[in-house]
Amino acid sequence: MTPPEPTPEPTPESEPPAGETVTGDPADTTVTGGTATTGNTADPTCTTVTARTAPTCDEFPVSDAVSGPYAITTGPDGALWFTLVHAGRIGRICPTDGQVTTYDLDAPDCGPTVIAAGPDGALWFTEYRAHRIGRITTAGDVAHFALPTANGGPFGLTAGSDGALWFTETATDRIGRITTAGEITGFALPVAGGFPSALTAAPDGALWFTLNAGNAVGRITTDGDITLHDLPTPGAGPVGIAAAPDGSVWFAEIGAGAVGRLTTKGEYTQFPLPDRRSRPHAVAFDVAGDCWITEWGANRVGRLTPDGALTEFDLPTTSAEPHGVVCGPDGAIWIAMETGTLARLDPRPAAVEP
Repeated sequence: MTPPEPTPEPTPESEPPAGETVTGDPADTTVTGGTATTGNTADPTCTTVTARTAPTCDEFPVSDAVSGPYAITTGPDGALWFTLVHAGRIGRICPTDGQVTTYDLDAPDCGPTVIAAGPDGALWFTEYRAHRIGRITTAGDVAHFALPTANGGPFGLTAGSDGALWFTETATDRIGRITTAGEITGFALPVAGGFPSALTAAPDGALWFTLNAGNAVGRITTDGDITLHDLPTPGAGPVGIAAAPDGSVWFAEIGAGAVGRLTTKGEYTQFPLPDRRSRPHAVAFDVAGDCWITEWGANRVGRLTPDGALTEFDLPTTSAEPHGVVCGPDGAIWIAMETGTLARLDPRPAAVEP
């Protein structure tokens, strides 16, 4: 499964006004008339160092070459959990010994996509092709919750500050919410064909999300109030998004070959990557506060510091298709590679013998 791709730019009449603020309602959405700060555009030049091989990069086979590890997260049990998008399975790997366990779902073609730890001690995931939200306990017990909207195409998912799970519906321009008891509500976005993709919980208590085809980043409060921030680069195609320790959100601009940063005040900064065809896909923060990016089209990962210094690491296996990324409980960076492996990259310098 390839990541969400930028579509042709929406027609002007389908694009939301910059900074439009909307109040969400499970049954409807109404415009409140407020405006968001649209933010200045900055285009700094990254200071780049390319490492031909990572200091320490181990690969762990977890499936055949077509099952597709896609997203990865840290579970409450201290293991890494991942989706096998093409096989209809959820996987678990222990970071200390590399032991892998996989769990079959009820349909091989359900398309488990993004996975995240929930507030109830279980793992929750989107089923993109089955139009459901799934839940798996650390013991392997699975439940499925069908969306009330037909053919929603759920993709991104994260735990919110309100104790519920929030998700995107790519095909229906909605943000969904599911409680740990399985009750689902949804909030319509003020855009047509925006393809809401990834989302993240931020320190301000809201959820921030990307509009891949709408070329915007949005914010929704747990009450359903929505603000959209248009991106200045045409066809930037934002996908993965993560919240930084300082409260800003960082996101991969797959169409622009760049990483974007947006503050809660709407101030925007863009960090262009040296290879604008690298197709950055997912982002995650490590314990030091640096942003890690998978460069799906260039077979490498990058580390971007808050001041824009970039270090890139080539992956040892060619054409590995790196997608999901997370900082694991061991402090290393774990990458889901769709060709059947997980990579563990430890950029920390090795201990020097006295």
